[in-house]
Amino acid sequence: MAQAEWTRIFQNKVDDLNKGDYWRLQFDDRIVPNSPNQGWKQYIRNTGARFRCTRCGRSWPSNKAMVVFHMQLIGGQGTVKMRRMRQNCKKCSAAPMEIPSITSENIDILLENLVEKIREKCYHEDLGRGNKPFVNLEVKSPHEPAH
Repeated sequence: MAQAEWTRIFQNKVDDLNKGDYWRLQFDDRIVPNSPNQGWKQYIRNTGARFRCTRCGRSWPSNKAMVVFHMQLIGGQGTVKMRRMRQNCKKCSAAPMEIPSITSENIDILLENLVEKIREKCYHEDLGRGNKPFVNLEVKSPHEPAH
């Protein structure tokens, strides 16, 4: 899904916050899981996605496609940096790391859960509920963390 689609869905979700703050979504492949910069909050979530090897054309589903969000709110300006973690083909040697293709439905669920985390972590609201589950894909082989 194109970055513009992520941004559009994100803006629709944060507009519902009605807090008077401006939020923006940035794609940043430099953010590191479990290492947010000082003053930033983190939210990490796995989702279902498909990957395609640009070397051999093989595609595979994964329910362990990780998306990392780092968020910060300062003086009415909110920023969310996000990174879709990549996977590589287990059939090719020296295969490139590929960006996941995530369905619109799972993007919507991810961003809905993200806005809940913004409410909890940036506005200190106690919502008392867990994450909405993503739509699982049928996966025939186990996840291989080395890839």
